[in-house]
Amino acid sequence: MIKNIKFFWDVLKETFTEWNDSSASRDSASLAYYAIFSIPGLLIIIIWIAGYFFGEEAIRGEISSQISGLMGTDVAQSIQSMIAGALIDKQNIFMKIVGIGSLVFGSTTLFFQLQHSLNTLWDVEAAPKKALVKFILDRANSLGMILILGFLLMITMILSSMISLFNNWITNYFGFETYMLVELVNFGIGFVLVMLLFALMFKVLPDVQINWKPVWKGALLTTILFTLGKFLLSLYFSNFKPTSAFGTAGTVILIMMWINYSCMLVFFGAEFTKIYSYKKGYKIAPSKHAKWSAAKLYADSHRPPQV
Repeated sequence: MIKNIKFFWDVLKETFTEWNDSSASRDSASLAYYAIFSIPGLLIIIIWIAGYFFGEEAIRGEISSQISGLMGTDVAQSIQSMIAGALIDKQNIFMKIVGIGSLVFGSTTLFFQLQHSLNTLWDVEAAPKKALVKFILDRANSLGMILILGFLLMITMILSSMISLFNNWITNYFGFETYMLVELVNFGIGFVLVMLLFALMFKVLPDVQINWKPVWKGALLTTILFTLGKFLLSLYFSNFKPTSAFGTAGTVILIMMWINYSCMLVFFGAEFTKIYSYKKGYKIAPSKHAKWSAAKLYADSHRPPQV
């Protein structure tokens, strides 16, 4: 037990050192910038997917509720305006095709750029002869992540709706303690869904073949930090309102701050996954459409032999 704790602590310290020395802060800021242009298309596609089962108005309301709980009503209203401004003309076939294409391209840009940053972290790059194929596959993977987000949103909405529907009934017939237990279970399921999303990011997005075990370790750590940070940032933003000095642009700044924070945690979790994998001796190899970067090959060739 003590040995495992020491190993975890050593990995955590090395992770922080590597993460602090990396380009994580710069990449997170870049992704926050890309997110502003990706959010409308991303949310519209999610609304279309989940709205097919629950109705678009219900999904919009759920998204607005989730964003309002995280960043406040002003940000929720701004994002609703973004979505309304990005809606396409469904009557004109040509405009519908062009609109859907632009939405897919714009919405996948965030995950596409995130994948590029994760590849840099893992020291892999596209194989030159397969660059076009990889570009198409990367966009497909990014779209797949959006579909997964839509699916997870549906599950979250079902759980929230069930809790709200049976709220009074559970309290009246089983007592407040039982209701709190149900809420705790609801929180636990939400926690697991977020961890699943992080695990898929660490496993699917980077062009490396890695074992699932370190992926789950990194996803668990990232989810714990994300949940704690989400609570603290919500308190900070609601009490101190740091974006008030920016006026009407404050909501955009707040969105970028949230994305920046989330991306930095993703990079920290990915760095932890990488170091954990190497220290445990798990086999790591580039995917069939990628190769090790020149910097890694040079570093490996000049590494002193182990005694």
